[in-house]
Amino acid sequence: MSGNWTEQHIPDQHGRVAIVTGANTGLGFETARMLAERGAAVVLAVRDAKKGKQAAARITGDVTVQSLDLASLDSIRSAAADLRATHPRIDLLINNAGVMYTPRQTTADGFELQFGTNHLGHFALTGLLLDRLLPVPGSRVVTVSSTGHRIRAAIHFDDLQWERSYSRVAAYGQAKLANLMFTYELQRRLAPHGTTVAVAAHPGVSNTELARNTPAALRVPVTWLAPLLTQKAEMGALPTLRAATDPAVTGGQYYGPGNRGEIRGYPKLVTSSPDSHDQTAQQRLWTVSEELTGVTFSAVTPQRRDS
Repeated sequence: MSGNWTEQHIPDQHGRVAIVTGANTGLGFETARMLAERGAAVVLAVRDAKKGKQAAARITGDVTVQSLDLASLDSIRSAAADLRATHPRIDLLINNAGVMYTPRQTTADGFELQFGTNHLGHFALTGLLLDRLLPVPGSRVVTVSSTGHRIRAAIHFDDLQWERSYSRVAAYGQAKLANLMFTYELQRRLAPHGTTVAVAAHPGVSNTELARNTPAALRVPVTWLAPLLTQKAEMGALPTLRAATDPAVTGGQYYGPGNRGEIRGYPKLVTSSPDSHDQTAQQRLWTVSEELTGVTFSAVTPQRRDS
């Protein structure tokens, strides 16, 4: 495609059902808004239903709200049951919600908050809804990662929950790296079915509430530099929307802003770190994630590796 990919390139979405996590604000809200305005039936899957309803009232189109706390497996299972009851088919599952640079906290199930919310929560939700996507040609699972997957990022299999020591930056890097590894392994398992694909995206540096937990030493510099370094949420949402709707997208791709450093700009195909493509680590993370969440992807099976 020549030229810049913009909101105007989103194809007609009438007849499609899209679930967007964390859709009451920021990137998720803009993603939901643009999909609804193109005709999709959009579900705002949010932790605070009241805020979700307020957000829905600001969107033109077919929009509903589903309570979902990604930091609670009980809430994820309950939300998935509700969604399965009301939506026999799902075209788009957009795993957008996340937390960033939080102080050391744990989820309701004892997982480190960033890893538990950003990765394990979406892993479980995807597994519980996958059979609603698989029969639908052109369906997609889009998971939002970050350039943070390159910063002090590794999967610490010997201390996934950061119980021995904690770095909020490194923990975020682990969670965002896990998002990519999940996407690539999921795509490998989906490929034989030929209907659903898994794609990843990142928003660059966008001016949203996600950075509210930035370490104190960086807060003032970030505030001063934000107008120069960040882009509006509408622009930050475009890589996700392209991954979700561009007919040219194929499984296992990664989209982000096109300007130098992938900080801002119109969405294009980008590359992720070598660590994110480690197939042995992807499989190990998958196995651990199933064990931790109790959610297995019985509808898809792993394929033989070539290496």
